Amino acid sequence: MTNIAKALNSVRARIASAAKACGRSPEEIVLLAVSKTKPVAAIREAHAAGQNTFGENYLQDALPKIRELQDLGLEWHYIGRIQSNKTNEIAQHFAWVHSIDKLKHAQRLSKQRPVDMQPLQCCIQVNLSGEQSKGGVSTAELPQLARSIAQLPHLQLRGLMTMPDPHSKPEDQASVFAELAQLKRQLESEGILLDTLSMGMSGDLELAIAAGSTLVRVGTDIFGART
Repeated sequence: MTNIAKALNSVRARIASAAKACGRSPEEIVLLAVSKTKPVAAIREAHAAGQNTFGENYLQDALPKIRELQDLGLEWHYIGRIQSNKTNEIAQHFAWVHSIDKLKHAQRLSKQRPVDMQPLQCCIQVNLSGEQSKGGVSTAELPQLARSIAQLPHLQLRGLMTMPDPHSKPEDQASVFAELAQLKRQLESEGILLDTLSMGMSGDLELAIAAGSTLVRVGTDIFGART
């Protein structure tokens, strides 16, 4: 068994343990392997160990890997900051995008999504930690953005994404996750049906799962630290 396979088994065990601790089924939670900056060989190792969903932050790094790994039928998620001049490539090469925080980007993604592909699955990124350097829509702007995106023809709004300050206390991280879950419930009460909470990473996935996460984004604990 390779080191990556062992690491994947360890992360899956953590997910299962965290789910059972709060009365949830591990099958409710998707593991997204964040492969940014990692080589094709590492992704192939992870796929051989049963991993099929991968997340990328940097388009220029992702596109060559997506092309080279076409034979594996992987599901690619874009989780980085969106720039207007990159939306066309995102729309053409990814199944999911987690980081929408502007209507203009959503509109471009919808317009540029090839008609022979399934709708681009998407999450709205919400900035709950108040970090100026981090993307994400404010809670005040979220409802209108969600309503607008839900009307776009080639996008399917699935849920919300957030990232707490990794240096904050565990109780503060848990509070951020709980707030995102509450925002999802509020949108659902207004008729916007969502099924995804993209939250939780290597260091805080247990807290995220306890708060209701349905997708955790794990890189370091699978592939090791970035080099």
